[in-house]
Amino acid sequence: MSKAFTKESDADDDDDGAGSAPPLPAGGKNYITPQGYSRLRAELIDLMDVERPKVVEAVHWAAKNGDRSENGDYLYGKKRLREIDRRIRFLTKRLEIAVVTDPTIHHGRDQIFFGATVRYADETGEERELTIMGIDEADSAQGQVSWISPIARALLKQREGDVVKLATPGGVHDIEILSVSYPLPAKG
Repeated sequence: MSKAFTKESDADDDDDGAGSAPPLPAGGKNYITPQGYSRLRAELIDLMDVERPKVVEAVHWAAKNGDRSENGDYLYGKKRLREIDRRIRFLTKRLEIAVVTDPTIHHGRDQIFFGATVRYADETGEERELTIMGIDEADSAQGQVSWISPIARALLKQREGDVVKLATPGGVHDIEILSVSYPLPAKG
């Protein structure tokens, strides 16, 4: 049977398989900072207006070069086009359900909400700092965690000085909240 009549794998149609974020909890909201929303929107626009047209042009060129079954440029281009389209669908869906939440409104408070930067100490006295962000923008390498992560859920609505129980695979641990801060509001 010709390849043209075979179904591609279900993974190719999986919009959440775009590789960047875990699924939202059932009934959960897609909280995101204004900066995170802007980054995702800029990525979507770049994919639609720059990246996708380049790949479409390359695929069109490669298609004119004859036998498509052994044409590496054509095959790679079609694969890349599917990846781009999948990412566009993913970003479009995530941006449609995004709830933009500005953490600057909590500036000066000592209670932990979305967007807070929290410094805490574990039972051994080791201090760590993290910022609670949206699912689609959190970057653990930058000390950011998603608001649905276990540590964020344990910290949310707590205050400076509170001792919180954090359930981990290694058992329950106490962590003490040392400080809570938020970004400064923009002057305007």
